[in-house]
Order: sequence, then C-alpha cells, then structure tokens
Amino acid sequence: MKHEIWDVHCHLCGVPGTTPEARLGKLLEYADRMGIARLCVSMGMTMEHDPSPEFMRRSNDEVLQAVKRFPDRAFGFVYLNPRHTQASLDELNRCVRDGPMVGVKLWVAQHCNNPSLDPIVAHATELKAIVTQHTWLKFTGNLPGESTPMDLAELAVRHPKATLFCAHTGGNWERGIRAIRPYPNIYADINGVDPTAGFTEMAVRELGAEHVLYGSDAGGRSFASQLAKVLGAEIPDSARRLILGENLKRLLRPILSEKGIKI
Repeated sequence: MKHEIWDVHCHLCGVPGTTPEARLGKLLEYADRMGIARLCVSMGMTMEHDPSPEFMRRSNDEVLQAVKRFPDRAFGFVYLNPRHTQASLDELNRCVRDGPMVGVKLWVAQHCNNPSLDPIVAHATELKAIVTQHTWLKFTGNLPGESTPMDLAELAVRHPKATLFCAHTGGNWERGIRAIRPYPNIYADINGVDPTAGFTEMAVRELGAEHVLYGSDAGGRSFASQLAKVLGAEIPDSARRLILGENLKRLLRPILSEKGIKI
C-alpha cells in the first residue's frame, strides 16, 4: 500500500480474545494484512446503550490497557455518556487531560443536540480532543437517544471551534452528507455501512476530500470491506491519500503535539 492508512474508528467488541490486549493484538493482526498503520480505538470489551459512570470507567480502563500494550499502533478515544455529565467530565480529564487518550467517543445514550453535551464538547475542544459522534438514520426509527447528522449539525453551530466526526455519515449517507455540508467543523467518517458505489465520490464532491475520513468500525465490520469504499472509489489519488490517513494525521496533530507524541 503506497499510502499510509490510519483507521479512525475501531472497537474491542466483536474481536476474539479474553483480554483487552489480546483483542487489540488480533485487530492489529488483521490490520497488518491490509497495510493499516494505526487504529483509533474506543469502547471496551462489552457495550451498553446507556452506560453508568462505573461502566464508562471500566470500558475506558480496558481501552487504556490495550493501548498501553501497543502505544505505537493505537490511539484511545474516551467513551462518555452525556446523561452523566459530571462523570463524563471526570473521565475526560482522567483519560485525555491526564492520560494518553486523544479523542472522545459518544454513542446512543443521548441525542447530541441536547444541551447536556455542551460542557463536554467545550472541554474536549479546550483539550484539543476530537469528538466522534455515532449518527444514524433508520427507516424503522432510531434508538431513543440515537443521534442523526442533523442533530450533529445543531451541536456544530453551538461549538464552531470543536472538531466533530460524523460517524457512519448517518448510515443513509446521501442525506447525511447533505446535512453536514454547511458546517466546516464536521468531518464525514465513512465507516460501518456497506461499501456502496458512489458514497466516497459524493462525500468528496460535496464536502471536499479534506473533510472525509476512512474508518472501518472493526470488529463490527471488516477492514477490507471498508477500505474498498476508498480504494475502489473513482476519485483522484490525492484525495485517496487524504482520506486514508493524511486528514486524520492533520486533525490529531494539535493534541499529539500537546502530549509530545511525534508522528
């Protein structure tokens, strides 16, 4: 692979292994087959839609444990639940301000346009941490707290200096891309959905290649199927290089520099 690949969206769930280190090791074994250099990892060995503060802390401890074993290959994102705002701020400080993590992961506990996210996103921005927000648009209806790209757009307006990743680009990517298009601080994370023809091309055309990021959602999805979205897309090679790794490097550079991590 001639481009260095950084995967913005991985999990320890759905991967073989009885310890966090074993699971990340297995992910890296698969990543090596596909020429992927670095992984961003969030959430622990099990998942809960509405995690308690204790569950959040345990999940983050598992990611910290895994990343400590492979510091040159993986970055951690702290898993937070805005329904527990103070506990989330405490975890943000523990894992990012005082620890090695470089981003925030928000899932389906609370719609991201809710004001409860404001102190979390504001503090993450102060720390130069990236915020990854799960988004989806389901024909059958979203989960009670599951966000849409439209919700993320509202959050982006309130926090124009935040760096926000629209995970899955809403699943229904044609609507998702249009929803985030006006907001320069939102980036399309194209992971997770099937490698449908036209997804990456539309994202590049409507958002610009600088606003599109490769991710896999491994172990829920395979590296190969998600790489196919980028490697098989009819886009310039310069755009492919940005999507596969250069954009993520650029966006992580401020916090990595703050932590003394050279890339």
